[in-house]
Formats: sequence, C-alpha cells, structure tokens
Amino acid sequence: MKRFTFLALAGLAACGTPQEQCINRNTRDLRTVDRLIAESEGNLDRGYAFETITIYEDYWTYCEQPRPPEGEPVPPPRLCLEERPISVERPKAIDLKEEARKLDGLKQKRQELARRAEVVIAQCKVEFPE
Repeated sequence: MKRFTFLALAGLAACGTPQEQCINRNTRDLRTVDRLIAESEGNLDRGYAFETITIYEDYWTYCEQPRPPEGEPVPPPRLCLEERPISVERPKAIDLKEEARKLDGLKQKRQELARRAEVVIAQCKVEFPE
C-alpha cells in the first residue's frame, strides 16, 4: 500500500496540470519522509549506512591564455593541472537501535502526513477540477 501511494504521488509529480502541481506542492514532505524511510530500512537491512564524501581528482586540461596583442603570434596551447570534485559513497557504522527508533518515528510521522495529505488532495481536486 505504501509503495502504491508513493508511486501514485511520484506519477502525479511528473505531470503539470494545476491540480497536479497543487498536490505535488502540498505533499512534498510526505515524499521526503517516504525517501527517508526507505533509506533507514536499507540501513537496517545492511547493518550499516552510506555516507557521501567529496574527493578531488587531478586532471590535465588546456589553460586559458590571454589574447595576444594585434599582430603577435598566438602562443601554442599549454596544459595545466586542475582538480575536479568527485562524490563517492563509503560505508559508515551506525547504531542499529537508534536507527530502528528513527525508523519508528519516521513511520509515525508518515501516518500523520498521509492523513493531512488526504485533506490537501481533496482540496486541490475541488479547487482545480480536471
């Protein structure tokens, strides 16, 4: 049931009628909580979490050079060493009991948000009939 609701909301988010935009705008928190629940369940199933870190990788590229004055030859291209950020995920130890408590809290919050979403969806359907 939860997955069907999530898929239905995701399908509504992709469309662009005023009614769908209203529903999408007013159910954003519910979708965020659904994503966090899925992440927390995955952490508990694996026994660890993932954290995203940024590392910097060196690479060679052509440097920008100033334009020579009129009549002077264009200098040959020059290579420079640059850095680019790369995001990588690595395993991270978690407290499984704390993660389970967090998941319980998220599920309670989801129930509350789902009740509110029903009211908001009904209001959006009245305000923007299709």
